[in-house]
Amino acid sequence: SCRHHEDEGLDFSEFSKYLKEHEKKLKLTFKSLDKNNDGRIDHTEIKQSLADLGLDISKEEAEKILQSIDVDGTMTVDWNEWREHFLFNPATNLQEIIRYWKHSTVLDIGESLAIPDEFTEEEKTSGLWWKQLSAGAMAGAVSRTGTAPLDRMKVFMQVHATKSNKISLSGGFKQMLKEGGVTSLWRGNGINVLKIAPETAIKFMAYEQYKKLLSSEPGKVRTHERFMAGSLAGATAQTAIYPMEVLKTRLTLRKTGQYSGMFDCAKKILKNEGVKAFYKGYIPNILGIIPYAGIDLAIYESLKNLWLSKYAKDTANPGILVLLGCGTISSSCGQVASYPLALIRTRMQAQASIEGSKQMSMSQIAKKILEKEGFFGLYRGILPNFMKVIPAVSISYVVYENMRYSLGIQK
Repeated sequence: SCRHHEDEGLDFSEFSKYLKEHEKKLKLTFKSLDKNNDGRIDHTEIKQSLADLGLDISKEEAEKILQSIDVDGTMTVDWNEWREHFLFNPATNLQEIIRYWKHSTVLDIGESLAIPDEFTEEEKTSGLWWKQLSAGAMAGAVSRTGTAPLDRMKVFMQVHATKSNKISLSGGFKQMLKEGGVTSLWRGNGINVLKIAPETAIKFMAYEQYKKLLSSEPGKVRTHERFMAGSLAGATAQTAIYPMEVLKTRLTLRKTGQYSGMFDCAKKILKNEGVKAFYKGYIPNILGIIPYAGIDLAIYESLKNLWLSKYAKDTANPGILVLLGCGTISSSCGQVASYPLALIRTRMQAQASIEGSKQMSMSQIAKKILEKEGFFGLYRGILPNFMKVIPAVSISYVVYENMRYSLGIQK
């Protein structure tokens, strides 16, 4: 959902001011076109005016231009037709652009840092929003399950890969299969899927509240306010479900027979390490939201504007491939930026399960990685992370569309 309803804040006084200004300009244009001052523009006048601007067009082309504006078929355009045509055309296009470029619910790359979905007032009142959220959650669940082995590989490399202990993709998978069989590739997936629902719900509710709090005028949300509200909502949701993140990491890394399940894992962590363990790595996680969301938004906006300026000739609808492409690129760039923080977070969450590790702070871990491994040490596991992007997006898109269809949200 391209969360950018730039137009939501048109209140009536502004709107009428815009119309008055706009109408003044239109009146002047109309007058300058109406060479013989009969209150109508015909094709010769259009032809003449364009010739004045240095554009020679044929009689047919002039007539075509006329027809596009001419409502009553008289082949001349009077002031009312002119006004109707130009006053409201820009508005519908803005609406179109906003409708199509909602930054998508569909993209679940398994990192839940993205800015929440934006719903129009009409979607909120009609209750469509919860159907869309459920469809999105379902899509996320299926896509996470489909790409879980790559996700597990990523976490493994983030925690265990070093210069001396290089883990290749094939080697890593062989190790996992040897240690726990095929099903072990899906360790940690259960809780990864479970946390989608509470996180989506909290994020959505918090986002609505933060938007109200932060907007300078009621009903108006600017891009930077939307960004702040989105980041805060993300942080709120992350704070609420963070213990599930820790459990996910521990369950993903577990050895065969180490925990019998989620509750057993939670019980053991609580007994051995205390409540604090459930918030290990919380700070780098929250810090990661800002670069992720900021870069995601900035790149998405730039790609959107680029596309609109290059290809939007007769429609603002870029088609689903372009949208998914833009969303995927912007999310991936956001991930690259916040990846080192994600890696440090995972290491902190896993601390007790790394052999012989003493409890280290965020800065200590970063320093140690940089000293021992150099800058690229901060990007361990990014290969499987990128390998899962395309399948994750494709799966979630297909599931999302089918869910929308079966929930009766029209296309």
